[in-house]
Amino acid sequence: MAISFYNATVPAYVQTLTGVAGFLDRGLSHCADNNMQPSELVEARIFADMAPLSFQVQQAIGHSIGALEALKVGVYSPGGSPALDYQGLQKAVADALERLKAIKEADLNAFEGKDMAFQFGEMKVPFVAETFIASFSMPNFYFHSTTAYDILRMKGVPLGKRDFMGPLRMKR
Repeated sequence: MAISFYNATVPAYVQTLTGVAGFLDRGLSHCADNNMQPSELVEARIFADMAPLSFQVQQAIGHSIGALEALKVGVYSPGGSPALDYQGLQKAVADALERLKAIKEADLNAFEGKDMAFQFGEMKVPFVAETFIASFSMPNFYFHSTTAYDILRMKGVPLGKRDFMGPLRMKR
């Protein structure tokens, strides 16, 4: 069975980012229920040498809609993200979901086989669109989404696997 580039990416990103939006909502409720400031979660990290929740969420966005939009120019370069408060993170996820849902299948599928590079400073790693997404951005997307989930769990937010997974794409 063949699967299109679009079907291998956009639905997966939407499913998991919907999960991210949901567990961020649960995190905000946890703050309200436990007299905790949301800023405590924004800067929370699992270990001192790991990036905080804000970075994890922004990287999940960057490696989903950001990566797909980078296909247009053929280069993905991670940039500095603006500092966002908790509500800013929630809005960024909601905006990313809207942008993902607006992608047209034919437009994305047209990038198959197109040269693509990951560039960080002087380092440039060559790919084609599909291998960039499948072997670089998608693993990063899941890593950062999972790490954001783990930070909230570590801070006591009552979450389970279903919260992470988002809405399943079941047969209708």
